[in-house]
Amino acid sequence: MRPDFQTIDEITRRLAAAVPAELKTARAELEAQFKVILESTFNRLDLVTREEFEIQKKVLARTREKLEALERRLAREADSGGTG
Repeated sequence: MRPDFQTIDEITRRLAAAVPAELKTARAELEAQFKVILESTFNRLDLVTREEFEIQKKVLARTREKLEALERRLAREADSGGTG
């Protein structure tokens, strides 16, 4: 997954804003370094987008429904002696 650069930019700005006043002169350089580190970290992680997650969540729910229906069917067939 490609990282969400808007989110990375926001995190970078927040980190830079948290830099103590004594280091404000180095703020731009720190902000650039924060961004490089965050991008590198996100690229190494095995992440999925929210959209991909939601799709898989729906697939899993549907699979669970089918499994439960099959379990109910098997239970009915077992109760009726397997003739059905």
